Amino acid sequence: MVLRYKLPPGYSHPMTDVIGILEGADPIAVRAGDGRLVQVSADQVIALKTLSARPIRIGEIRNLETAAAAAWPGVEQAWIDGWLLRAGHGFTGRANSALPLGGAGTVAGFDASTVERIRQWFGDRGLPTLLLLPDRLGTSPDGWTSEKETIVMAADLGNVTLPLGPPVTSFADRPDHNWLSTYDAHGAPAHVEAVLTAVVGSATFGAIGNTDTTLAIGRAALTEAPDHKRWVGLTGIHVAPEHRRHGIGSLICGDLLSWGRGNGATHAYLQVSVENSAAIALYERLGFVEHHRYRYATDPVGG
Repeated sequence: MVLRYKLPPGYSHPMTDVIGILEGADPIAVRAGDGRLVQVSADQVIALKTLSARPIRIGEIRNLETAAAAAWPGVEQAWIDGWLLRAGHGFTGRANSALPLGGAGTVAGFDASTVERIRQWFGDRGLPTLLLLPDRLGTSPDGWTSEKETIVMAADLGNVTLPLGPPVTSFADRPDHNWLSTYDAHGAPAHVEAVLTAVVGSATFGAIGNTDTTLAIGRAALTEAPDHKRWVGLTGIHVAPEHRRHGIGSLICGDLLSWGRGNGATHAYLQVSVENSAAIALYERLGFVEHHRYRYATDPVGG
């Protein structure tokens, strides 16, 4: 269940959410994933919805990865034997890797000829050969190093309790100086902005704060999967260290998801490192669940 309930006066925000197993009805009692038992009276409840878990089919993984690739395509792309290759000036693994999307019912090839052509493509751009391998779409080839396991979390926006009232987040078509400074990306600013604004669809850059202080930022991209499902993907979520643990992360995520739903998205996703337990807990509270995982594989031959 996802339970949204009112908080007493004095809190930084008027309500909060918890996701877990319903254990009681009078009062409402929900056992959260971390073991906490949250009990609230009926007059405190704003919304209570059922979330159902089900197996994820391989076609659903391919569809979501296709939508995610459209949201983060780098600045140059090519197809080689069912692999989508992306280059983005070396900024981020997602924008500078090969993804085995293949086609429905097919598997991307990876024989010696394919490997050499992929190596050549990345080498011509001064980049190492890097594979992004989602669950069940690809495995690390023999001799390649697998690393950076990432969880892809997803949510049906019909099951997510979004913020009430007007957003506290401001939106822009491009990231400004304050947004980029808060993002603190490694790389030339022009290259970073080029990768962030590249999308086969539409994107927005959200920020909470003012001209003097930025509390939080985030990027949302709206793209369509091959099955015509419209996804909003959250990336670049960052809350200034001194403003964490005050619900600001939930606020900006909620506003970005509302932006997506207002522009036709029916589902949402995000990617988070398996080591980032704090972020995973935040996203679970918002209603996200694990969809699948991916890992990177690096070429033992080098670039």
